[in-house]
Amino acid sequence: MKNFNTADIGEGFLLTRQVQDTAQGLQITLWLKSDSGVIKLQVENELAVFFIEHQYLSIAEQLLIDQGIPLKKSQQLSLKNFAQKTVAALYFTSMRSFYRAREVLKSHQIKCYEDDIRPDDRFLMERHITADISYVGEQPYLHNDQQGYQLVKQAKCKRADKQHHNNLTMLSIDIECSMQGELFSIGLYAFNHNTQHKNKEFKRVLMIGEPQTGCESYIHWHTDERQLLLHFIDEINVFDADILIGWNVINFDFKLLQKRCDLHGIRFSIGRDGAVPYWRKNANNPEQNFIEIAGRVVLDGIDLLKTATYNFTSFSLDNVAHSLLGRGKKVVDVDNRIQEIVDNFAHNKPALAAYNLEDCRLVWLIFEKTQLLAFAQLRSQLTGLAIDRVGGSVAAFTNLYLPKLHRSGYIAPNMGDGVSGLISPGGYVMDSVPGLYDNVLVLDFKSLYPSIIRTFKVDPMGLIEGLLTVKANDSVSVDNRDYVISGFDGAYFSREAHFLPDIIESLWLERDKAKQQKNAALSQAIKIIMNSFYGVLGSTGCRFFDPRLSGSITKRSHQILKQTSHWIEKKGFKVIYGDTDSIFVVIGADKSTQQASELGVELQNFINDKWQLTLATDFKIISQLEIEFETHFTKFLMPKIRGINPSKDQKVVGTKKRYAGLSKGVITFKGLETVRSDWTELSKDFQQELYRLVFNDKPVDDYIKNIVDALKQGCYDDKLIYQKRIQRKLTDYVNTPPHIKAALIANAKLKAQGVQQKYQHRSTIRYVITLDGVQPVDFNESILDYDFYVEKQLKPIADDILPFIGKDFQSITGDQMGLF
Repeated sequence: MKNFNTADIGEGFLLTRQVQDTAQGLQITLWLKSDSGVIKLQVENELAVFFIEHQYLSIAEQLLIDQGIPLKKSQQLSLKNFAQKTVAALYFTSMRSFYRAREVLKSHQIKCYEDDIRPDDRFLMERHITADISYVGEQPYLHNDQQGYQLVKQAKCKRADKQHHNNLTMLSIDIECSMQGELFSIGLYAFNHNTQHKNKEFKRVLMIGEPQTGCESYIHWHTDERQLLLHFIDEINVFDADILIGWNVINFDFKLLQKRCDLHGIRFSIGRDGAVPYWRKNANNPEQNFIEIAGRVVLDGIDLLKTATYNFTSFSLDNVAHSLLGRGKKVVDVDNRIQEIVDNFAHNKPALAAYNLEDCRLVWLIFEKTQLLAFAQLRSQLTGLAIDRVGGSVAAFTNLYLPKLHRSGYIAPNMGDGVSGLISPGGYVMDSVPGLYDNVLVLDFKSLYPSIIRTFKVDPMGLIEGLLTVKANDSVSVDNRDYVISGFDGAYFSREAHFLPDIIESLWLERDKAKQQKNAALSQAIKIIMNSFYGVLGSTGCRFFDPRLSGSITKRSHQILKQTSHWIEKKGFKVIYGDTDSIFVVIGADKSTQQASELGVELQNFINDKWQLTLATDFKIISQLEIEFETHFTKFLMPKIRGINPSKDQKVVGTKKRYAGLSKGVITFKGLETVRSDWTELSKDFQQELYRLVFNDKPVDDYIKNIVDALKQGCYDDKLIYQKRIQRKLTDYVNTPPHIKAALIANAKLKAQGVQQKYQHRSTIRYVITLDGVQPVDFNESILDYDFYVEKQLKPIADDILPFIGKDFQSITGDQMGLF
């Protein structure tokens, strides 16, 4: 097809990007989803570029000539680095030349700047493109119906004027296999809410085996693994989803599918243009793989939930599904599901198909419940990160900041260029005053770190420009204060030359809009991005890292919390705790709920007004700090630190980041056993009920006695199980903690049975404490050590709260100890 015309202006959402060397030069390929379908854009004749200081240009050019490395062109620029040295740009027509040139120059101690930025990323960010693209180019007269996408060559792109919320199609995938990796079945699931067809639900299980009568129609039978794989590839291409989802789907499902295709000599051609996936490993974690599929995105549920700041005691599909959906896997024994899967493949394939399909459906329902796809799409639109990017806060910052920096005459520094030797502290956590209190108000600074950045103009380029202003005048005179704002550790920030405060302000406004529109996914995405920017500036893995930047944020936050606490106490109230951006205030037992709420609002307005006046007077700046009255706890416990018994002259030491409070009939636990994964279910039940009784002024003695009595009679054996994840390889443990002992015992038992050892790095072990020591639940035949559980699981919890009501666990249970 040789006849091309100039395409009308088109728009779409960016799915995948790629750069590759061709005979004609660098080519960038961008896959988009538009209202009219899938678009493949080809951007031709791009150049890869990095920068060096101009003084080394002639030396660099000669070195490249000597090494036979083709340089397309070099150009002196008006840009400079943070050391105020002018720079030159070196341009290359291939990635091979780019990488070789970088290596040669570095070996001759010529520093290369921005040499880690891929041409496809630079192409997008320099045009301020995040995920929504407008384009023109040459395209075929006819739509390529055979391959399901439209090709646009010689594309030219710019940022689209509006965000695109195309309905991205999604397909959930899950495989079942033997311990040796032989495939049994592959499940596929989707539910299309927007279709007009009766069959909105797409269900399919591809199963190896002889066809069985009376089975569900969604089961498709195959004679062998080769046929199964070929049918799976066909299903992927016929369904033609934009997004493929699953649970550990990249490092397990797709990795195994690739291996089995390689074994059978099958091209794993699931790209939209028939290409096979491109695999790469995480340089910092070789066990983590990344997959790139032309025109399709793979989203892993575990990674995406973590990116969206969800937290669970375990990220197993069964646990997350129970937590979010109230339902779990279709299997009798989740912990021994592998054996059940093998048995079902041999004797009950329809049951295996139902289990396989349900896993697909559970992942789909989790994505819907948590709006994970919307979250990933919005995060991409806000930051320019690829939609499947895990983490990426440093890259998000770079995408947004670098183009603005270039337009102000600077190139970005390299990692390690910032000042070293300084330490910026973490968030402020004040010593707590332990006790059981009536009426505690929590006042919380709204996004404190972003607010500090906005208020005090904390910014990488602003720091450089501020220091230049001070240096030019040899000191910070009264006149200079009109141009700079002082930070910490010798930092000064320009009042005018900065970008980060404005970036945060625009995100802040977008979040306020999202809240008004009740768009939870967008609000959460913006919150995570804003809060990550402090972490970026404080991370040695960021090119803009400088302790004067992060220190001017955290040290300012310490100052703000201390000053705020001082103002509150001058009004006659007691501050019992402060943590990062929150202050806990005791207002007295005599206050009604209405009086407490009114006082909370009064303190909120008082503090905000004080900061406006103080910052205007001391710094000539407008305060963006905003404290909110967040919670009124009618009852509140701040425990003492365990194991410390101070003398009469010593101060009682309270805990940090551990407390509980009753508000509107609901008890909130922070850092206590109820919200920790390494305590037993009984300890959590005990804590919740004991605190409920104390907070509601109910008697506790009988409850405690009954729990201890029932525990010792074996009534709670199923709630005395510890569960812990194995964080490292078993051989890496020098000292052997209880859960590792249990894992080693279990593996030895499995080995003796001729079964593969299943307790390894990243698996979860369940164990109990018996009279014979630690034992894995699956193999335990010993009697549980009930006295251990009373002493280590119940007593510490009770001792946190009972002394504040004049009681003692030992006194209550003393006559029961040792009876059984």
